Amino acid sequence: MRRFENQVAIVTGGAEGIGKAVGLRLANEGCKIAILDLNEDLLSETVKEFTSLNYIVKGISIDISKEQAVRGAVDEVEQFFGKIDIMVNCAGIVGPSNTRITAYELSDYDKVYDVNLKGSFLMTKYSILAMEKNNYGRILLMSSIGGKEGNPFMCGYASSKSGVMGLVKGVGKEYAKTGITINGLAPGVIKTAMNANTAAEQLEYMVSKIPMGRLGTVEEVAAMAAWVVSKESSFNTGFIFDLSGGRATY
Repeated sequence: MRRFENQVAIVTGGAEGIGKAVGLRLANEGCKIAILDLNEDLLSETVKEFTSLNYIVKGISIDISKEQAVRGAVDEVEQFFGKIDIMVNCAGIVGPSNTRITAYELSDYDKVYDVNLKGSFLMTKYSILAMEKNNYGRILLMSSIGGKEGNPFMCGYASSKSGVMGLVKGVGKEYAKTGITINGLAPGVIKTAMNANTAAEQLEYMVSKIPMGRLGTVEEVAAMAAWVVSKESSFNTGFIFDLSGGRATY
């Protein structure tokens, strides 16, 4: 399929994991990709990989919790490609896990909030400013089943991802009468490098909640994400899509 021919997408956290899988899926369907990631080494390798596949790609190293950096990166993408049609925000961190709130340091909470929620806010704000010029856009923010149902012992991650859902629902309604849609995706536990930093007991608990009894794959996330940010998904906004192996069924 070539659903994204002549379209431009920003994918944050695109150097690895879910973000990379989303970028590859969109590029394979004809999209030009701007990969934003904090890890410069991984970003460089991923850009080389995309280029070797003859995909049109641009890499930008960025901390999405910094407003000036986000504004500058979005402007740079818009000037380089001429427009922005899609923004998928996959950048995120887990923070402490297997940790009661009473042992959860404020500094750790701030770090998780800065990336997961403030970063989502900034990427959404500046992407919309670019998309408004053409009255078209697709924004997808990665939340988590942990934000929807709450995972104990990781209050920073769970509450920041709940905040992402509130952002999607509120801003989705703000732009419902435009050509710009804002949706979210709440995956269950996905097999990524990020989960390597999750305590084994915490990971075991989360997997035990999944009726399918396995981790999801990044390719499965990318497949759903690609539909949500396509032109086909024209009557969905302010919604959180589940991808949880049966954990969430309502």
